[in-house]
Amino acid sequence: MLRPVTVGVDGSPESLSAASWAANEALLRNAPLHIVHAWEWSPHPTVAVPAGTSQHDWADQMLREAVDHVRALHPDLSIVDQQVSQSPVKALHDASGQSALLVLGTRGISGFAGYLVGSVALHVIARAEGPVVLVRAGHQDPKGAGAAASPREVVVGIDFDRPCDDVVAFAFEEARLRGADLHLIHAYSAPGPYAVGTGRRSGPELQAEREKTLVAAARQLHEKYPDLTVTATASQGRPAPRLLRAAKEAELLVLGRHRRDSRFGHTGPVTHAAMHHAPCPVAVVPYD
Repeated sequence: MLRPVTVGVDGSPESLSAASWAANEALLRNAPLHIVHAWEWSPHPTVAVPAGTSQHDWADQMLREAVDHVRALHPDLSIVDQQVSQSPVKALHDASGQSALLVLGTRGISGFAGYLVGSVALHVIARAEGPVVLVRAGHQDPKGAGAAASPREVVVGIDFDRPCDDVVAFAFEEARLRGADLHLIHAYSAPGPYAVGTGRRSGPELQAEREKTLVAAARQLHEKYPDLTVTATASQGRPAPRLLRAAKEAELLVLGRHRRDSRFGHTGPVTHAAMHHAPCPVAVVPYD
């Protein structure tokens, strides 16, 4: 049986956008959708709980609203809903280990004002067993299942200093599922005056060498996906700004996270910047 696409919902507009995106992803994968709402009873419930309504009933209502929202969009999609009496971080972490993909909503930051990525999403992404996708409120998947729009791009950031096989493989499969082109991006710093092995290579020569290495890193997967249009770009500079520029025209931005950092809750500066500022959904793929 195919592992489900799981989405965590909490009644917010962000989580409804995440549920819509997750439903499209489940259809693309021909997989079931698992909608999860986790909550813990509190002696001091939030102001969102209406007077005269129990916390349990309020939680049930939020889950029903999310399920109804998705069913209205995709009446034939296989949906399993689950109410979990557990902390959201623990429940979603457990769900990530049983899912092909975990999807969460995020507010991110727009310009100089706005909301930070929620603490739940940050903790879950830093420790999840599998890929996690963050989706902004109001985001509309431009493709979706069976859409006929012209292909856009799935963008993946590549760091030669870290293992990237799992990250690149995820990006290839996402591009194939969505009928999108794939854009591999690597940003690098210029070698210092005492760098070893750089010789007299000029800027263009060094860029060509990096792009050649980038293509080689994806060659085996490209042979597996011969119909996929793949572009490789290497450029000098900081990776976060380069990836955020590419994300403006992307359907999905794919980044990696080292599992070694999980116990510290770290995501890395590039992933952290993307989670806060990328305009498109961001997939964070753990690797060993």
